[in-house]
Amino acid sequence: MTRTPQVVVVGAGVIGCSVAYELARRGTQVHVIDRRDVGQGATQAAAGVLAPFVENHVGSAILDLGARSLSLYDSFISHVVEDSGLSVQYRRDGTLEIATDSIFLARLKEIGKVYETMGVKVQYLNAKIIHELEPQLSTSVMGGLLVDTHGLVGAADLTKALRMSAVAHGAIFDTNVPAVKISKLGDGLQVKTDIDNFSCDAVVMAAGPWSGQVEIAHDDSIPVKPVRGQLLHLEWPSKPPNRIVWTRHCYIVPWADGSVLVGATMEDVGFDERATISGVKALIDMAHDLLPAINKAWLKEVRVGLRPGTPDNLPVIGPSTRLPGLFYATGHFRNGVLLAPLTASVVADYLIDDKRDPIIDFTSPLRFAEAPHYQIAET
Repeated sequence: MTRTPQVVVVGAGVIGCSVAYELARRGTQVHVIDRRDVGQGATQAAAGVLAPFVENHVGSAILDLGARSLSLYDSFISHVVEDSGLSVQYRRDGTLEIATDSIFLARLKEIGKVYETMGVKVQYLNAKIIHELEPQLSTSVMGGLLVDTHGLVGAADLTKALRMSAVAHGAIFDTNVPAVKISKLGDGLQVKTDIDNFSCDAVVMAAGPWSGQVEIAHDDSIPVKPVRGQLLHLEWPSKPPNRIVWTRHCYIVPWADGSVLVGATMEDVGFDERATISGVKALIDMAHDLLPAINKAWLKEVRVGLRPGTPDNLPVIGPSTRLPGLFYATGHFRNGVLLAPLTASVVADYLIDDKRDPIIDFTSPLRFAEAPHYQIAET
């Protein structure tokens, strides 16, 4: 059987669902397919941290992309909640990036000055003030940066609400339907699966690390690969930290129910989605240096997700250079939740209004035309 939606979105994680929602609410007929259920890839293991203004983004294009996407989030959440009728955990009470050595402390002070020149509301806090705000933190903490505009969103809540909102605007979701091949068909495209063939005007490839596993006729495969991330969900023995605590090695995310997320590892192990003792131990050890009370916490679960990495750690957002009608929205690595509103807007502007956003100049798949040997960039 052949179906004829206007746009097929391949992938139903937070990026695919955001794109589907934005296209559908602008009046486009959308059909979403995924090899598994909605939000069951990297999204289910995402901590939902919304923090572009951190040390490892300085000097990277991710900083500009993240800042712009964060500015869209209030309106984005408002629309999704209204259209879905669901609640989404969302708050903007800041993050605290901390230092436990003098070298990184000096680095944070410099970064704070950079962000101030950008108009970002940031405060440098000494050890005394930090321990007054967050008494659970170890005495090894020497200082840190408080960024008031940062926050978090429940990735699972958001993805569920995005799906319902998209469906409310006419989108159709087919799960457990892996895309096999994308090829030209007349003036449009065809997406072949094991069950159906979908003919359409355009295809959005948002399949995360599986984007490179789909055969695409007349187009070079983009260098997107899986990077395993393990995340701990803990029941905390006492009052958890008041806000997200961010370090060079891990992040600690307190939830409204009093539980805590600790993440995340970064492992080049292919498509292996198994949790490991070494990964769990590494996260516990890193978190213990900051929050000694972790020794009394209860392990609720270990979540594992495969993030879609690229050689330069930038997402792939832009049209195919060889197959007209194919648009990539993948490779977001550790920033999929943060960049979801911006990605959806860029895709919809291009496909509906023929408007090319300036970010495509450096997120386009064209940059991989003569790609170097793949290597995961350090962050």
